[in-house]
Amino acid sequence: MPAILAAVGGIARELELPALLHRAVTATCELLGARRGRLDLAEGGVAEYRRGAFGAGAVELPVRAGTETFGTLTVEPGDGGEFGTREREVLGALTAATGMAVEKALLVDQMRRRERWLEASYDVTRALLSAQDLRATLRLVAERARIVAGGTAGAIARPDGPGRLVFDVVEPPGDDADRLIGLTVPTEGTATGMAFTTRRPVVVRDYGERVQEQQRNHDGPMPAMIKDLDSAISVPLIVGEETLGVLVVAKFRDRTPFSDSDVQLAETFAGHAALAVEFSRAQEARQQLAVFSDRDRIARDLHDLVIQRLFATGLGLEGVSRLIADAGVAARVAGFAQDLDGTIREIRNSIFSLQAPAQAQGSLRAELLRVAVDARDALGFEPRVGFDGPLDAAVPDAVRSDLIASLREALTNVARHAGAKSSSVEVTVDRLGRRLRLVVRDDGTGPPAEAGRISGLANLSSRAARWSGHCVLAAGEDGGSRLEWTAELPAMSGEQGSGR
Repeated sequence: MPAILAAVGGIARELELPALLHRAVTATCELLGARRGRLDLAEGGVAEYRRGAFGAGAVELPVRAGTETFGTLTVEPGDGGEFGTREREVLGALTAATGMAVEKALLVDQMRRRERWLEASYDVTRALLSAQDLRATLRLVAERARIVAGGTAGAIARPDGPGRLVFDVVEPPGDDADRLIGLTVPTEGTATGMAFTTRRPVVVRDYGERVQEQQRNHDGPMPAMIKDLDSAISVPLIVGEETLGVLVVAKFRDRTPFSDSDVQLAETFAGHAALAVEFSRAQEARQQLAVFSDRDRIARDLHDLVIQRLFATGLGLEGVSRLIADAGVAARVAGFAQDLDGTIREIRNSIFSLQAPAQAQGSLRAELLRVAVDARDALGFEPRVGFDGPLDAAVPDAVRSDLIASLREALTNVARHAGAKSSSVEVTVDRLGRRLRLVVRDDGTGPPAEAGRISGLANLSSRAARWSGHCVLAAGEDGGSRLEWTAELPAMSGEQGSGR
């Protein structure tokens, strides 16, 4: 009896589930002189005493507390025979004590998990109070969710055009994250897309196999690491009637599934995180409004003062050139006037770039400018952006989404790999509206010897090929790198109507 009481007391004192399982199966087997034993919990967790196959005389008892069954305790007698009445009574008592101890340990574990999720929510709130930008907030949300849920990776997918999501943030940083950032998935037929469209959590097992099967017929290669994905939770980020994106927590090479409690807590955390994201978006909108106001003022000054003076100076130079007898000198003066004309065109393009975000939020130019502004924090500077041609009229929505995603990925690659101090973006459509060209230049270290090492280059090429275009990364004319991405466009309606 003292040995039984000591065993029961030892089991009851354990609050950590792994230690409890080990103590329970060890104390039971040693007290009964059993050959081997095993304790399995339904929600995961196994402890063994002398591993090996059980013989015919093994006894299997449910581990219960009240009406709830938590698992099974299996014990094999030490002499190869059977347990007697007294041994079975002792085994029953120890099993009952184990059930109550497991119930208590699970409650303690659940309470601790709730505390960790609540602390993660506080971390996100504190980040807001410190005025972190949206991307930093998204990364913190993914990081805290991954750590608290015990996952290998955390990610956030956001809408990227009709029927598609793009993984904007993948945590922790590293080569694996670089391969996944910018990856697009359809909203139909994927766990992430299902969570986005149904606005309900989605839990899957063997996630890597599912993703590879779902993406088999889609353009673009999938990263090899996808096959190592096991269980995953996809939770929508919801604010009111709007779904901002999807929070994904996944396990790589880990067969332990996420529990129902994990899903419930992740859903609660996602609700807090969505409010944090919405608050960050509102802060950025206020900041951008202030920036746009300054840009509009600068644009007016450039148009009303600088351009008028340059235009007057150009006219004066043209007049002077006609009065100069020396043909060489006259040609040089006329050349200066032409240079001023080019400068005026560039300033006018800059004026449009300054005013477009505030005046044309729905235009393609405004969306491209927004991508460039969003890349400012990662780059450490704001890239120069220039446009030429009928972008809004000639580029259809389907090509538009690929162009925007390609610019985002190109600037992300510059931030990660180039070590650049400046970058420029040129987006042009030819006069017939048939060919779209995106050129991204930087003054960094230049492309690597193996272009395949650049994250996302395959995705860029795939998007270009979808529109009979190409994507080429090469050394720049004056150093650095030059990326050219092209797409063939359908004829504009105006051309078709005029018979050209």
